[in-house]
Amino acid sequence: MPRRTFERLEEYADAWATRGVRAWAEGWWDMPLTVGDEVARIIGAGAGTVAMHQNVSVCQSVILSCFDTTPETKRNKIVYSELEFPSVMYAYEAHARDGRFRVEKVKSDDGITAPLEPLLAAIDEETLLVPVSHVLFKSAFLQDARAITERAHEVGALVVLDTYQSAGTVPFSVKDLDVDFATGGSVKWLCGGPGAGYLYVAPRLQQKLEPKVTGWMAHAAPFAFEDAPVRYADGIARFLHGSPAIPALYAAQSGYRVINQIGVERIRAKSVRQTQKLIELAEEAGFRVTSPRDPARRGGTITVSVEHAPAVTRELIRRETIVDYRPGAGIRISPHFYTTDEELEHVVGEMRRIIDTRAYSAHEAAGAAF
Repeated sequence: MPRRTFERLEEYADAWATRGVRAWAEGWWDMPLTVGDEVARIIGAGAGTVAMHQNVSVCQSVILSCFDTTPETKRNKIVYSELEFPSVMYAYEAHARDGRFRVEKVKSDDGITAPLEPLLAAIDEETLLVPVSHVLFKSAFLQDARAITERAHEVGALVVLDTYQSAGTVPFSVKDLDVDFATGGSVKWLCGGPGAGYLYVAPRLQQKLEPKVTGWMAHAAPFAFEDAPVRYADGIARFLHGSPAIPALYAAQSGYRVINQIGVERIRAKSVRQTQKLIELAEEAGFRVTSPRDPARRGGTITVSVEHAPAVTRELIRRETIVDYRPGAGIRISPHFYTTDEELEHVVGEMRRIIDTRAYSAHEAAGAAF
């Protein structure tokens, strides 16, 4: 957590205590869009293209609510890899239960990488949306977002790029990739904490879409308190909904500003070097690395497969070594701009010692940890 976050949260508390309801007119009301502009700089978007929400699940639901289909609609297919983050798949498959949408999941041969060609082949003239993780959450496999977007647009489909695992550590531009939507959150590389998800909508689509997941902040004149139906605001504001989580936006800004100050290009250069070092350290210790070896196909995380991985993870955390575990992949180690090489050596050494001494055994009944 950035040091400045403490101060920002104090500023929020002071504004609440001293300004009360007046704080809404003094900046709070605009924060979902002004903070969104700070995220836009990180993901290569323009001002007025990003709206803040609570999390990616909400953002994906807002997107999906823009489209009216029936079981008879030809273009009602949603195509994605089976390795997408489960929360995203839950949203799409829940909406598909009544038959208005069809979901086609593309299989992975190894559970680690998402093969490009089968995905491209599944995207056809009946495809409406292609939700795709820029970087897969389990293995840090970096997908070819450009090729996927080009194929989708070739047949008239739209792309929803989930940048949660890439924004802040992999340089990219949503404008350059030409994606239609992008979503993400602040818990990972953006150092912004929970409760601050973001939604990018390409300018060419903003006036064409009317989300049904909506609320009073999306209204053209919210303080007129007009009767329903909603009269949508222009631009990205129409993709807002109810009152925002102001404390989360205060907290998240500090992380965004640090990332923008350092620059994602510099963060990436250090990440590539340190993830390569992690691969070498893990293999020297006798562990199997499940993340891609090719840095061009790898995000910022290295996943290491070991026996008793959930219990080893819990023991590492007990020892104040912060990692996490993902089933089917292993222990995720995610060095960031502040991580030292000595810390990389420490985590791999601790893993070896925990396994050799069976120190993990006290945690075997507990299951996986965050």
